[in-house]
Amino acid sequence: MQLVELDLSRNDIPEIPESISFCRALQVADFSGNPLTRLPESFPELQNLTCLSVNDISLQALPENIGNLYNLASLELRENLLTYLPESLAQLQRLEELDLGNNELYHLPETIGALFNLKDLWLDGNQLAEIPQEVGNLKNLLCLDVSENKLECLPEEISGLTSLTDLLVSQNLLQVLPDGIGKLRRLSILKVDQNKLIQLTDSIGDCESLTELVLTENQLQSLPKSIGKLKKLNNLNADRNKLTSLPKEVGGCCSLNVFSVRDNRLSRIPSEISQATELHVLDVAGNRLTYLPISLTTLRLKALWLSDNQSQPLLTFQTDTDPETGEKILTCVLLPQMPSESGCQENLPRCGALESLVNEMSDETWNERAVNRVSAIRFLEDEKDEEENEMRTLLRRATPHPGELKNMKKTVENLRNDMNAAKGLDSNKNEVNNAIDRVTTSV
Repeated sequence: MQLVELDLSRNDIPEIPESISFCRALQVADFSGNPLTRLPESFPELQNLTCLSVNDISLQALPENIGNLYNLASLELRENLLTYLPESLAQLQRLEELDLGNNELYHLPETIGALFNLKDLWLDGNQLAEIPQEVGNLKNLLCLDVSENKLECLPEEISGLTSLTDLLVSQNLLQVLPDGIGKLRRLSILKVDQNKLIQLTDSIGDCESLTELVLTENQLQSLPKSIGKLKKLNNLNADRNKLTSLPKEVGGCCSLNVFSVRDNRLSRIPSEISQATELHVLDVAGNRLTYLPISLTTLRLKALWLSDNQSQPLLTFQTDTDPETGEKILTCVLLPQMPSESGCQENLPRCGALESLVNEMSDETWNERAVNRVSAIRFLEDEKDEEENEMRTLLRRATPHPGELKNMKKTVENLRNDMNAAKGLDSNKNEVNNAIDRVTTSV
């Protein structure tokens, strides 16, 4: 009866007895990882309980009177089978940490807004289609994780989360972010990757404390000019979108250390990027760049990625002149980039590997003829009959036919001509020819 802490986690206990209610001094209890399906009805009588962990126990429902645990500060319910939350949950006025991740919640009660002292709220991995506007009442909330749900929008009232530092909304169905997000002046980490964003609100520039912004795998065609106001931004990732241009204001992100816009549709990088003097890693692979601004030479870059199979983080560049504008530019063997659509033969010069040539061959040439071709090697012994010999047969598959190799060689020779004719590569002509000669010889 004087027990203060009880840890029964990761056992095979199928049921907690009702008599646990006699442990009136109990403050910390962990029942995680047991084959439990319910908590005893007498459980809410443990009114000194401050920390309760019941993760991964196949819990289907909470006791309706769980609000009686009025001293509870931490409640962990991750990886269960909860489909709803009892209304009495709102009575846990001292609750600071609530973990409901990886359950089966379809609805979040409006009373969630009554948990005024809540600092961390995890709702990831559920089935939520919306967040009640009352969540904006959680003035002390520091971290909100609603990733891996089915959210199509966030309430405008999210602007009330004035203490929020981490907002994670990855893997949802969001097309826009509410303008009120600009009022989250303490927000440091914002992850909106794997959504359906078609635009990024201008108010993002008002998130003055933002250090990490992840926009990977959306439908963005542009970034707002206001992004240049994010003076503390350290990491900006907008890979796999539909960006056709970057605002010159991005150079205003004076603390930017890592900037990644891989697999977009960019045709140029603004020269103002050089104003981001702390930039060390720039990833622009998988775009349509014809050249790079010469201003990049003023940066102390440690890595500049132009291609998926680039062997070194930095390349040797040559200066050239843009015939259209007359300005000095930077170019190298990997520029100009080609469109990133798969199956395009023009992509092959950027790969430079025999494996890529094989992958680009037509289905009829390779998949059917080569993969399905079988030759047999048999080992015969005088004492064995022919039926037994059949069991000792080795099959050899998928060796390219000499005719296929000739086609591959012809493709490589065509690439030689294309690359020699490519603009800005004259100074590298001998190096490129030697590289292709090695590939041709191996074929």
